[in-house]
Amino acid sequence: MEAAARETANAPCPGRLPSLTGLRFLAAAMVFFGHAFADPLSKVAAPGFLAVLWYRAGSFGVSFFFILSGFVLAWSARAGDRPVRFLRRRLLKVYPNHLVTFGCTAVLLWWTGRSLAGWLPNLLLVQSWVPDFGVINSVNTVSWTLSCEVFFYAAFPLLMRWTGRIRPERLWHAALGTVAGVVAVPWLAQLLPARPRVAPPLDFSFVQWWFVNFAPPVRVLEFVLGILLARIVLSGRWIRLPRGRAAALVALSYVVALAVPYLFGVAAVGVVPLGLLIASVAVADTQGESGLLAGRTMTWLGEISFAFYLVHRPLLIAVSGVPAAGAAAGMGIAVLVFAVAVLVAWALYAGVERPVMRRWAVPRAMRRARESVEAPSRA
Repeated sequence: MEAAARETANAPCPGRLPSLTGLRFLAAAMVFFGHAFADPLSKVAAPGFLAVLWYRAGSFGVSFFFILSGFVLAWSARAGDRPVRFLRRRLLKVYPNHLVTFGCTAVLLWWTGRSLAGWLPNLLLVQSWVPDFGVINSVNTVSWTLSCEVFFYAAFPLLMRWTGRIRPERLWHAALGTVAGVVAVPWLAQLLPARPRVAPPLDFSFVQWWFVNFAPPVRVLEFVLGILLARIVLSGRWIRLPRGRAAALVALSYVVALAVPYLFGVAAVGVVPLGLLIASVAVADTQGESGLLAGRTMTWLGEISFAFYLVHRPLLIAVSGVPAAGAAAGMGIAVLVFAVAVLVAWALYAGVERPVMRRWAVPRAMRRARESVEAPSRA
């Protein structure tokens, strides 16, 4: 697997992207508050306007993660990296945290007398391939996105090879074509059976919802867009859109998403602004203009954001039945759960994710070779 080539002299040099790390936590927070205030399965008592305000937050957060995943992996792709070695690193990043949160959530559901149906596809992270709500929404429900990510990781070497054949001057055309595919998805969903409906007043079937929201071969389009945007930046063909304007476009698209039919707001409305925001923030990092997102606190929060994403929904479900005396109490519960989720995520990151990556992400032979090279310089 070859890293994306830097075809022009003014192309930025790949390196760390601390602002994107911080931005990742803000996206995870969006998913949290979307579930806390707008999701019937886990919401806490709060004013109705909060449910309206955060109605699309989860969809935007997930779309952000899918685009960001493709962007970061393409940005950091290593020359000569073997597909098996790459997949090993990604699975070690995903599965240990998933197994821990799966087990803890299963115990919680069993303890509270809730169903564990569909647990096996969830455990194996293949649930998003099954157009069945009981399977996709099983155990730790947010892990459906990991099912998509595992597919993305498996396809990444081929996708990099394919995008690597696109001439630099054609990259924007490829990106626009990918966006057109994302926009076409909810229109194509209208060709699928529209009955039975998911639940009133929603006017679509679960098959349509699965196709637009959960199906890995569909959501991979956002991942591909991230790869293409990384190549555009690395080739020096970025349009130099300031971060502030990109963020304003995301905010505007969010308002639009609140007004359009549900399936069109899953990804079609926000995909372009989110992609532009990711690329513009990355460019700012390469130019030494990271700002507050690259601060120590935001960087730390970004590092634990994956663990935070996995632990937040079970914690919300655990308190969703707690009566709250008024809207203020409901909002207080949400803020308290948010703080607890940060602490639990830090424990998961420090106790599982980081040790596993340090111990097994790099094969033993490579670690020994690296240590033998570094030893003389330390002597």
